[in-house]
Amino acid sequence: MPNQALTLVASLNLALKQEMAKDKTVVCYGEDVGLEGGVFRVTEGLQKLYGAERCWDAPLAEAGIIGSAIGMAINGMKPVVEMQFDGFFMEGVPQMVDHAARMRNRSRGAFTVPMVVRMPFGGGIKALEHHSESMEAFFGHIPGLKVVIPSTPFDAKGMMIAAIRDPDPVIFLEPKRLYRAFKQEVPEEEYFIPLGKAALIQDGTDVTLLAYGSMVRECQKAAIEAQKMGISCMVVDLRSISPLDRDAILYSAEKTGRVVIVHEASRTFGTAGEISMLIYERLLNKMKAPIERVTGFDVAMPLLKGEDLYLVDAFRVLEGIKKVMGK
Repeated sequence: MPNQALTLVASLNLALKQEMAKDKTVVCYGEDVGLEGGVFRVTEGLQKLYGAERCWDAPLAEAGIIGSAIGMAINGMKPVVEMQFDGFFMEGVPQMVDHAARMRNRSRGAFTVPMVVRMPFGGGIKALEHHSESMEAFFGHIPGLKVVIPSTPFDAKGMMIAAIRDPDPVIFLEPKRLYRAFKQEVPEEEYFIPLGKAALIQDGTDVTLLAYGSMVRECQKAAIEAQKMGISCMVVDLRSISPLDRDAILYSAEKTGRVVIVHEASRTFGTAGEISMLIYERLLNKMKAPIERVTGFDVAMPLLKGEDLYLVDAFRVLEGIKKVMGK
């Protein structure tokens, strides 16, 4: 079958369509997910194809959405539920943390919870309060949860298929600023990308850039500018926060000896801190410069006019590159 040039939204939609066609235990629901196809139209057309019994609109009750999905998953279903925005997920966190994440351990492996919680995350579209959070470090801190973040349409399809088939609960974070930012060739046929595996986006010899989600594109832009200065950048898309691809992180860090870690979320207790410590524990005597973190600030995501002042861009990444290079 020929490839298609798809946006990230269309790629996710294709993955859901194909998995629902393949497996009748897969269901999709959430706020406005059915008739409207979701706020960003990721689930558009699913209700028409598979009926309201398999794709429906849930009440405005995140705790109820998550709790019911846990029950379905334990009893043989594969629910894919949408939180309209990740800032709304806090109402469903007790169910996710107290039950979904613990069920395998609590039952000593007798029960698993094969469910996916999809949610748009991050800034970049000048949305309202509670619509632009980046809470991946919070989710990644919870044992029993997998946390994954695609940065391209190709990865989005393969990672969604892998998440649906995974026996454990998966938090699937979708960078909303990338939903329709660009198109990429995506195979029509079925494929999946193993969760917890990073991707080498660009090889390089002088400095390693580690990022995920929308920050991968900012790193690519910065790497182009760095090349004009004679600096060769390796760009690695982590793709997964939990589990981390430690082998890929350590390999890339050791190869260049210089590392810049980039994420949109606030700095304190962020994923960059955990990754930095991993590198220092294993490679301290092989690093040529201190690790640099380029992150959001320790404040709530500003509204509208202030958003651009908060967001990490290629210029800030380039400044980080120059710092570790001593320029």
